[in-house]
Amino acid sequence: MASWNSIPLEISYEIVGWIAFASWSISFYPQLILNFRRKSVVGLNFDFVLLNLTKHSSYMIYNVCLYFSPVIQKQYFDTYGDKEMIPVAANDVAFSIHAVVMTALTLFQIFIYERGPQKVSRLAAGIVVVAWSFAAICFFIALPTQSWLWLISIFNSIQVVMTCVKYIPQAKMNFTRKSTVGWSIGNILLDFTGGLASYMQMVIQSIDQNSWVNFYGNIGKTLLSLISIFFDVLFMFQHYVLYPEKKKASKSVETGQESNEPLIDPSHEHV
Repeated sequence: MASWNSIPLEISYEIVGWIAFASWSISFYPQLILNFRRKSVVGLNFDFVLLNLTKHSSYMIYNVCLYFSPVIQKQYFDTYGDKEMIPVAANDVAFSIHAVVMTALTLFQIFIYERGPQKVSRLAAGIVVVAWSFAAICFFIALPTQSWLWLISIFNSIQVVMTCVKYIPQAKMNFTRKSTVGWSIGNILLDFTGGLASYMQMVIQSIDQNSWVNFYGNIGKTLLSLISIFFDVLFMFQHYVLYPEKKKASKSVETGQESNEPLIDPSHEHV
């Protein structure tokens, strides 16, 4: 296993990594606090939360297994060379575990708070079922040959797909309502900071090692950062440019009063 060539870069890598951890981890709290204050989850898309839970669970499996398992680490070195560094840092593990807990808590809020007529769509539920069924099939394929690196790479791929898909329902909902009320912009600003810091962490490691293997050795982390940044910019554009909150709307959120504006098309089919 490779070691760091530059102490300043190693220190920068750790600092930037924990900035990413702090930003991404804290990003869950504005939405949780907003839901708690309003005693309502109206304005939060349920498909986003369900897909997000699948995404973070898959990412946690990948990070925990690659970081802690000597067997999987050996398979990684056999594949990419023993001079490479493991592309998962301690902050990646800490973040993914924390993310699963926080997303599950958000899902719990959906069950206990006012949610209006909104439900999880059949499409989102179907995507989740297909993702976990596919992962289960891959487990039994990997079992005879002990291809654990390949298996956790499947989980990494699942989290990338979920990252691509999970933002779409909320973005579409904001567009349909012509409003971002009920959707915390604080979440987005922190997520954007975390995405930039995570990508910068990989750049620092690549510069130190004079190798860009970690970008495709952990393609999930690379795409996670880039996709998150893209959608965060989209959400910020919706919030600040397309649908800026009016004082009346903001006041209604703070007091827990909901607008009469329909959240979803009544003709849209849900389960």
